[in-house]
Amino acid sequence: MRGQAEEIIPTRASLLLRLKDWRDQASWQKFFDTYWQLIYGVARQAGLNETEAQDVVQETMLAVAKHLPGFTYNAEGSFKAWLLNMTRWRIVDEIRQRPKADLAELAERAEGDGPTQTPDSGIDPAGSALDTLWEAEWKDALLNAAVASVKRRVEPRTYQLFDFYANKDWPVEKVALTFAVSVDQVYLAKHRVTALLKAEVARLEREAI
Repeated sequence: MRGQAEEIIPTRASLLLRLKDWRDQASWQKFFDTYWQLIYGVARQAGLNETEAQDVVQETMLAVAKHLPGFTYNAEGSFKAWLLNMTRWRIVDEIRQRPKADLAELAERAEGDGPTQTPDSGIDPAGSALDTLWEAEWKDALLNAAVASVKRRVEPRTYQLFDFYANKDWPVEKVALTFAVSVDQVYLAKHRVTALLKAEVARLEREAI
């Protein structure tokens, strides 16, 4: 379970409506806090360096602010694809701004037998691989959001039992001994947290856009 997401990744239609008001700084901050890591991570995996990826985050946020008034909410998930395109175009822009030597190397790779890559050996931002990466990162963000939500809802000890047994792969006897509980309590914690995580992920997927 990667990262420590503190925000829920799906943005509700109501939040999108609030974002159309430039004066609603709280909603814009929530939007930024929710999505910047997703955009940054995809940009890095597309072959951009840290500075370029940070620029992609900033430029994507500015593009969203500029074009959001014309966006129409679609409960079937169009915002996710729309945000991907916004991110994709910013990544391509960053690559185009690189020195000509780097772009020439990119063109040479594009003529080869393998998939197109950026000069830093990332995936082709114009290809379908970025769509696949975006989907995977989105799902990972959903899971992290579910973890953050469930951790707030259960006792810290309950989550620790689950974490050490299910995530850290400690033997159940070692977990029980370390936390001075019975083996049955460890199993119960795993069952409870797992059920909550599955339910939360399912809820987030239904509400994701």
